[in-house]
Amino acid sequence: MGLSVYSHAFRAGIVACGLAWFGPADLRAETAEPSAPAELVQRSAEPFGLAASLLTSGGLRDKWLGLQRRLEDEMVQLALCEGDRDGCVSPAALKFLDIVDAARLREGRARLGEINRAINLAIRPVSDLAQHGQIDVWTSPLATLARGGGDCEDYAIAKFIALRHAGLAPDDLRIVVLRDTIHGEDHAVAAARLDGRWLTLDNRRMAMVEDADVRNFRPTFVIGQHGVMRYADASLLADASGSILVAPLVLSALVADQLNLPITD
Repeated sequence: MGLSVYSHAFRAGIVACGLAWFGPADLRAETAEPSAPAELVQRSAEPFGLAASLLTSGGLRDKWLGLQRRLEDEMVQLALCEGDRDGCVSPAALKFLDIVDAARLREGRARLGEINRAINLAIRPVSDLAQHGQIDVWTSPLATLARGGGDCEDYAIAKFIALRHAGLAPDDLRIVVLRDTIHGEDHAVAAARLDGRWLTLDNRRMAMVEDADVRNFRPTFVIGQHGVMRYADASLLADASGSILVAPLVLSALVADQLNLPITD
């Protein structure tokens, strides 16, 4: 039943992601740490092998901090339900725990794939505007599962938390914001590091794709245990052989990214 439902959702079309990462059109809205060497994350540490710097202010950072406060409340609820499932009054918490339990029975890539598939099947694609009447609403996993619908960042957040609950180390988990270089849209995915390689967990597909194999997307932001980081000003370009090249962004492209408000899934 799950796969047929998922296929039906895909035939119906992928809906708008509905994120507005930048808020007001202000190039200073997302401020990175000063470019001191200590503030830069090593290239090999992040998905896509690109350096990133911590954001100290801006709407994206504020959005993540607000979500973290809601996540703390949900972690308490999950702990209570895990200790007494018969007494748990939250169907969403029980569903989340069932997903995590199934993942814990597997190892390695199979564990990641179990969570990617289960979350994709548990949530139907729907835009923030359709569901909340506004854009850029970041929803915690239990709230998303309770509604049964969400957009790309809701899937990514749920997978990020489920993977952590299933035993993955915090340093091996990320949420990555990507820019679709063909359609000019932004998209959010979860990323998990396995055997030194980053795999992307996308609500648009069941198969997990290694970051080196992602095409036509440029990573712009990455979120992890240390906070929200902005990737260095570089774009991913595919050459004629299909390999990925890293080239610096021209100023006009950077300005276009900063001023673009609507983000679609």
